[in-house]
Amino acid sequence: MDGGRDKNGMDCWGLVRECFKRQGIAVKDYGISAAEELKISEQMKKERPYWEKLDEPRDGCLVLIRTEPKLWANHVGIYIGNGRFIHAYLMAGVCVSTIKRWKSHIVGYYYPRK
Repeated sequence: MDGGRDKNGMDCWGLVRECFKRQGIAVKDYGISAAEELKISEQMKKERPYWEKLDEPRDGCLVLIRTEPKLWANHVGIYIGNGRFIHAYLMAGVCVSTIKRWKSHIVGYYYPRK
């Protein structure tokens, strides 16, 4: 659900915020529609200094994804272990996917800086 931030529906960033909240970590909210892929990509790129880039995924980290070749990144999920991550995707809702399936689209793995 575009802009979803509660139990009535979540978009990918709403899901990420909820997962980090459950880890005791508050992350910013952004009022950008999921349809505004260029704005999302620009915001994600701008926010990189606030996120530590990881060499390998670890449980609970952000999985940054590029669904459009011209963008830096425009989609996110949370790594849940065993080569899988959870994300909210328009065509599937909240789902579990594999790193292997999305590998060519993954920009990197990140965790909020302290």
